[in-house]
Amino acid sequence: MIFEALPTTPRSEELIDKAFSRAARSGRAKSGLEAQQSMLQTAGNILSDNLENVVTEWPDFGVVDPFYRELADAVLRGSMPSRAGDDGTEQVGVDALRASLSEVTWAGRQVEAIQREYNGKLRNADLETARKHRKQAFARMADVVEEVETDLLRIGEARNALRDLPDIRPDEPAIVVAGYPNVGKSSFVNAVTRADNEIARYPFTTRGIQIGHLERDHVRYQIIDTPGLLDRPADERNDIESQAVSALGHLADAVLFVVDASGACGYPTDAQLDLRDSVVDRFDAPVITVCNKSDRSDDVDADAYMSVTDGERVETVLDLAVDAVDWEPDLPSR
Repeated sequence: MIFEALPTTPRSEELIDKAFSRAARSGRAKSGLEAQQSMLQTAGNILSDNLENVVTEWPDFGVVDPFYRELADAVLRGSMPSRAGDDGTEQVGVDALRASLSEVTWAGRQVEAIQREYNGKLRNADLETARKHRKQAFARMADVVEEVETDLLRIGEARNALRDLPDIRPDEPAIVVAGYPNVGKSSFVNAVTRADNEIARYPFTTRGIQIGHLERDHVRYQIIDTPGLLDRPADERNDIESQAVSALGHLADAVLFVVDASGACGYPTDAQLDLRDSVVDRFDAPVITVCNKSDRSDDVDADAYMSVTDGERVETVLDLAVDAVDWEPDLPSR
């Protein structure tokens, strides 16, 4: 997971206190003009380095896997306030985070510029003038860092929202299970995957996304059930949920759409098929229609029929999904 190692983002006050306290210690180790120069160098280096580290610890959203980018965008839209752009437009999600990271980059460069400017002023100054210039430099550096306090807070909020997301891996084949509630999706995931299935809590779901794993021919497959996202029509989803579905579109290598023709789920078959058609339109991956509870009714045109409760043809459905994924593992060349 690319966000789990993100370090804590410091506040502006923490950065300033750290830089100036270390600068004071470096100054006490020297005397005269050399002490003032050492203090300026130490404070400037600590501030600029720490501001740079805030930014470089984040992945480049321009090159990360599209699933992660859109997933992060959905999470941040739901957990972080918007930001006013320089042109007056409202920035949200990843765009707001990237803008804040850009502001912190600017602050680091401003600190470096102030350091260079006052290095020149201190070079041939007398001690009293050097002390005055050093204090001016410290004040200006502090002003720059305080100017990006809101951006540092935003980056910290983003880190907290993203770092504990469950591990879904775009580099492993994924089978997404969709369909109305109570059609047997979770029962299918439990039946075909190992006992260590994970309930993943996302800010945009009222229930946890269920993630299971299975292995076929030394390939690990992810089986993902998404209650609250792919169990109702698109016009009932809010913008954040729609963004999450868009992220899943990058992840899915195949979709199993589960239908209950018996009516026991509480939804008419026609409504279920309409939802299936919208999933077909939304995903580029192959969509396999599966009639579950076929021991009660198989009165629907489907690609496969099964009864998870009775354990009938569950493996057949899984084989269809694995075949649809058509995953070619990267094997080392001889």
